[in-house]
Amino acid sequence: MKSKKDLSSHYTQSTPNWCPGCGNYGIWVALKNALQELNLPAHKVVLVGDIGCSGKLAYWTDYNGFGGLHGRSIPIAEGVKMANSDLTVIVVGGDGGLLGEGLQHFLHACRRNVNIAVILHNNQVYGLTTGQTSPTSDPGYKSSTTPEGSYETPLNPSLLALTAQATFVSAGFAGNTLHLAQIIKSAILHPGFALVDIYQPCVTYNYINTYEYYSKRIYDITTTPYRPDNRFRAMKKSMEIEGGQKFPIGILFQDETRPSLQSNIQNRVLPLVKQPIQNISVKSLFEKE
Repeated sequence: MKSKKDLSSHYTQSTPNWCPGCGNYGIWVALKNALQELNLPAHKVVLVGDIGCSGKLAYWTDYNGFGGLHGRSIPIAEGVKMANSDLTVIVVGGDGGLLGEGLQHFLHACRRNVNIAVILHNNQVYGLTTGQTSPTSDPGYKSSTTPEGSYETPLNPSLLALTAQATFVSAGFAGNTLHLAQIIKSAILHPGFALVDIYQPCVTYNYINTYEYYSKRIYDITTTPYRPDNRFRAMKKSMEIEGGQKFPIGILFQDETRPSLQSNIQNRVLPLVKQPIQNISVKSLFEKE
C-alpha cells in the first residue's frame, strides 16, 4: 500500500497552486486518505475532472487522470466505467461545471445509476474565473455578473440527485477531512451512482460561505436518530440548507438493492476491455468510399 506521501503526483509540482486556505485542500486530503484506507491500486483508479479549480485535483495525485471540457466530466467517467468495469472511477467537479453546463449529464447519470462516485466541490461561485455567480449561489450574492445581487433561486444538489433517483446521496464539509474521508469511502464502495456534495469555502471570492459560517451551521446526522433508508425523508433533510441556518452532513440516502447500469448491461455484453480482439479487422472501413 502506498504512503500518503506517495499518493502525491511525481509528474507535476508537488504542491497544488490553489489559493492559500482554499477548500480544495481539504477535499484533496480527504480523497487521498479515503483511497489509501481502501487500499486501491493506483492503476485501478481514474479521476475525471474538467475546467476549474476542482478539476485540477487529479494533477496532484498519483492516479490516472482525465481532464475534459467544462461540464463534461460525468459522460467521460461513464465511458471509462463502461469500457472497464474493474476501474474505480471518480468525478471531481465544481458546482459550475456539474450543475451548469453539465446538469443534464448529472441528472441522467443519477437515473441510470452509473457506478461512479461524484465529488462535488460546492463553493457557490465560479472560482477560477474570478467568482461569478454559480448555479448554487445564494440570492443576493454580488459578483461581476450580478453587481446588484443574484435574483435567482439556487439549485440544491442533494435534492436534485434524490429526485433524479440517485441511489447514494451525501454531504460533507471541506473543513472536516476526517469525516469527509469516511463519506467518500462509502461513496466509492457504493454499487451505483454516488454523490458527495461538499460545502467548500472559496476564500478569495466568497466572503459569506466561509469556514466560520459553515462551522456554526453544520451538524453530523449520525449524531441524531436518522436513518438514510427513505428517499422522502432524505429529501426533507436535504431541504434544511435552504434556510441557510442548518447544513446536515453525512449519508442522506442509500439504496444498495437497485442494480447499477453496469451490472444490467454486463448480464448481456462484456465490457470492451474484456472482449476478444482476435479475428477483428477494420479493413472494410477503409474500403468504403
